[in-house]
Amino acid sequence: MDLLQAIIIAIIEGLTEYLPISSTAHMGFTAALLGMEESEFLKMFQVSIQFGAILAVVVLYWRKFFDFSNLNFFYKLAFAIIPALGLGYLLDEKIEAVLGNQIAISTVLVLGGVVLIFVDRWFKSPKIHNEKAITFKTAITIGFWQCLAMMPGTSRSAASIIGGMTQGLSRKAAAEFSFFLAVPTMLAVTVYSIFVKTWGKGTAAEMKGYEMILQDQNHINLFLIGNVVAFITALIAVKTFIAVLTKYGFKFWGWYRIIIGIVLLIYFYTK
Repeated sequence: MDLLQAIIIAIIEGLTEYLPISSTAHMGFTAALLGMEESEFLKMFQVSIQFGAILAVVVLYWRKFFDFSNLNFFYKLAFAIIPALGLGYLLDEKIEAVLGNQIAISTVLVLGGVVLIFVDRWFKSPKIHNEKAITFKTAITIGFWQCLAMMPGTSRSAASIIGGMTQGLSRKAAAEFSFFLAVPTMLAVTVYSIFVKTWGKGTAAEMKGYEMILQDQNHINLFLIGNVVAFITALIAVKTFIAVLTKYGFKFWGWYRIIIGIVLLIYFYTK
């Protein structure tokens, strides 16, 4: 991976992590289109730059994350990530098996796009317009909806936002709670992927390979640059998404998923 490739992948991560279009799918497609070979470094890079995207939400909503007088906010997030932690651990190998199947992921993009086109018609009378009105039951229900994103191409953001809307949240309230929920969820996935799954379960040869990756100054530079780029682009994406979603709803993102999914299906079928 060279510097330009690292920057492009980081831009894709930052722009798509909080949009209902699947960041995992977009990073996978981008790497394939750039001719990048699947490697342990690429996997580690794609996971590690999530930290930059996580930090973007913490910075944008710092009053929420540093308001320790409102402990209910943190308790709700803790309850909401329980389903993802449990099911993610149990289904980890099955999820890994699908990650490289670009045809399956492209198909899911199209199907998810169809769902997004009709979402606004299904939920027209929201009752909850801010996080404080979300109950613990609602939070954990949204957490179960988030688990749908374990199928690569689904989008964690789309699953949790739609889950929130099924519970009576407005589009804006559902999107913001999805952002809040992303922080502990992505942090847990990042820690598990790098420090538990990679370091704890690797063979002696793999462990040596990981050590070489982290001891390479060029790799460290790419990690740092990737996180900075992902952070900046995520800041822009979150602000833009809230504005577009509040004004226009999900239809735009639905059509985007359908178009890009069909284009990618044609590409990978004819490749």
